[in-house]
Amino acid sequence: MEEREKMLNGERYNPADKTLLKDREYAKTLCYKYNNLPPSESKKRKELLKKILSKTGETFLIEQPFQCDYGCNIEIGENFYANHGLIILDPAKVKFGNNVFIGPNCGFYTPEHPLDAESRIKGYEYAFPINIGNNVWFGGNVVVLSGVTIGDNSVIGAGSVITKDIPANVIAAGNPCKVIREITEKDKFRFDK
Repeated sequence: MEEREKMLNGERYNPADKTLLKDREYAKTLCYKYNNLPPSESKKRKELLKKILSKTGETFLIEQPFQCDYGCNIEIGENFYANHGLIILDPAKVKFGNNVFIGPNCGFYTPEHPLDAESRIKGYEYAFPINIGNNVWFGGNVVVLSGVTIGDNSVIGAGSVITKDIPANVIAAGNPCKVIREITEKDKFRFDK
């Protein structure tokens, strides 16, 4: 079995494999080009993101700088917005639904390293997918770790570290991130006068 196949199957793989190194170099080169385009080049920026990512909606914006490992394992839905400093480490799939908003300096990390020092020193990794539902909002400086699913309509507070699944329709925050409460009808009118 090839290392890429092991990686996508959640099995132990070697990230120093020549094919994986080449794939990462390709994605990082495209990210470098993207990050060095002027903001006024919105059409070129969008075209470049479509080359980097495996799937996009029609309406999306990722502010610069943006970094990823492979890009081909990232899917974003319609009306996706990410503020400056987005990092997605994507040896496993990372899927975002529609209407996802991400604050500045957020990270989505699918790889894990072995707890055993001997295996870790040999460079092995595992990777598990991250799935984000529709209408999810992330405050700034949020970290989402491998294997996490976040349900539709949830709001994640700034500075949170998400280590476990978060259900739909909740406000969650903290390190580790925990559900604070459900989102209610009252929240719809919070900012109305």
